[in-house]
Amino acid sequence: MKSMHATTIIVVRKNGQVAIAGDGQVTLGDVVMKHTARKIRRLYHDTVLAGFAGSTADAFTLFTLFEAKLDAYKGQLVRAVVELGKEWRTDKMLRQLEAMLVVADRDHVFVISGKGDLIEPDEGIVAIGSGGSYAYAAAKALAKHSDLSAKDLAREALQIAGEICIYTNQHISVEAIEP
Repeated sequence: MKSMHATTIIVVRKNGQVAIAGDGQVTLGDVVMKHTARKIRRLYHDTVLAGFAGSTADAFTLFTLFEAKLDAYKGQLVRAVVELGKEWRTDKMLRQLEAMLVVADRDHVFVISGKGDLIEPDEGIVAIGSGGSYAYAAAKALAKHSDLSAKDLAREALQIAGEICIYTNQHISVEAIEP
């Protein structure tokens, strides 16, 4: 049985703006099944951005769980990710999920790994998925050598990743929270 995957997501925080971008490709094994998937979302009254990479069904399960935690803790991102991480690590079913989330608000960016680990990167850039390393490298270079906004930087980095990674396309969705 081949698994379905949805791939590259990047988050950029710069000058008070936070932006998330995701490509639209969904593959089943070595076949592109969809070009226009939407892998990013605005949550909790548009104050939190989230995106997924990995198995699509697993990612939707995690989105639902994360959104419930976010609602339960009234939009407190740090509290919601800590509680989701605890549940993920202790629940036998959740530990089998093959997906990652990246979530961000104005102040924080977290990667929630496939094992329930919580990672808050030192810098304002993080990327996940099969094209994540390409998008991350492109974003780091663009941040260092351009004056692009967070939103434009995220879009351009994903565009570059889509030129390199066969599991990432250039149908890009971008959401941002302005200062």
